[in-house]
Amino acid sequence: MNTQVKGFKNSFRHNLLVIIALCIALYFIFFAMLGQITQHGDELKVPNVIGKTLKTGESQLSKIGFDIQIDSAYDPSKKALAILGQQPEFGEVVKPGRTIFITVNKKEPPKTPMPNLTGLSIRSAIMILNSSKLHLGDTTYRPDIAQGAVLEQLYNGSPIRPGQMIPQGSTISLVIGDGLGNTIFDVPDIVGLTYAEAVAMLSANNLHFTAVASGEISDTASAFVYMQMPSALNELGSANKLREGDELGFYFKQNPDPSEYDHGGKAGGITDSAATPDALPK
Repeated sequence: MNTQVKGFKNSFRHNLLVIIALCIALYFIFFAMLGQITQHGDELKVPNVIGKTLKTGESQLSKIGFDIQIDSAYDPSKKALAILGQQPEFGEVVKPGRTIFITVNKKEPPKTPMPNLTGLSIRSAIMILNSSKLHLGDTTYRPDIAQGAVLEQLYNGSPIRPGQMIPQGSTISLVIGDGLGNTIFDVPDIVGLTYAEAVAMLSANNLHFTAVASGEISDTASAFVYMQMPSALNELGSANKLREGDELGFYFKQNPDPSEYDHGGKAGGITDSAATPDALPK
C-alpha cells in the first residue's frame, strides 16, 4: 500500500514538473514569436500621394504593401481623378498592410443651384460663388444708379436664373453697376431709325431702353421707331438732356405711316406719362 502511494506521488510530481516545464517553454516561445506576430520593428513611412493620379497613387501604395480604400470629393481647381487627400498623412510611420484612405477628385462635377447674386456687392457675390464652387468670369460695368451692385449674372453668355442647376466649377460672368455718368448730353433722335439702328445708338450712348411693339411685327430688326420718350426736342424746340445710365422708351412698327412719326413726343394721342419707362413693358 505504501509502495502504491509512493508511486502515485512520484507520478504526480513528474507530471506536474512536465506541465510546469511546458508552460515555461510556451511562455518563452510566445514572447520569442511576438515580434514576428506583431511585426515589431517592421515599420514603413507613408508616402505622399496627394496631387498624383489615382492610378499612380494606387500603384505606389500597393508596391509598398498598403491596402487602399477610396473615397471621392470634388475640387474644381484640380484635375479629374487627382488625389486630394490621404489618411494617415504623409510621413507617418505605420505597420505594413495598414489601410491608407485616399480621397479622389470626381471625374464628373456634381451640380449646384445657381445662387441669386443680383443686388449684392461684387465682394459678397465672389464669396457666394466660391462657397458654391463656382468661378468668377468676366466682370463688365454698365452705367446704373446701383453703383458697385450686381445687375446681371450670366452663364455661357446668357442670363441665368437663381436656382438653376449647373456643374460645380462653372464660370459665371457678372454685370456691375458703374453709377450714373456725369456727362450730360442731348437726347439722341432715334425716330425714323430701324429698331437695330436705334438700339445700336442707345447702347453707344450707355443708355438703357424699353421698347414697345405696335401692330404685327414680321422682322423686329427692320421695324421703324416712330416715337420716343423723352423726345429729342422739347416743346420750345430745345434739346432735351440725359445722363449715361438713364432710360429712354420708344415705340416701333413694321411700316408706320409717315404721319405717325413724332419728334415732339405727343403724336397719336400718347402722352409723355404713358411712355415713361415704368409704363413701357420690357
